[in-house]
Amino acid sequence: MAKVNYSFQKRQKELAKKKKKEEKKKLKLERQKNAAESAVEETEDLPPQEDEQL
Repeated sequence: MAKVNYSFQKRQKELAKKKKKEEKKKLKLERQKNAAESAVEETEDLPPQEDEQL
């Protein structure tokens, strides 16, 4: 029976974690970018507000 190579398994696990973390970071940046773009669009759609003087 062959000996189990734990270092290989550990490396594969670390690579999977790293890949997942990078994907999460990418998705988070995309969400922030989309939120910023939609906020800009919303402010452009609003009519200018007049300042009230008392």
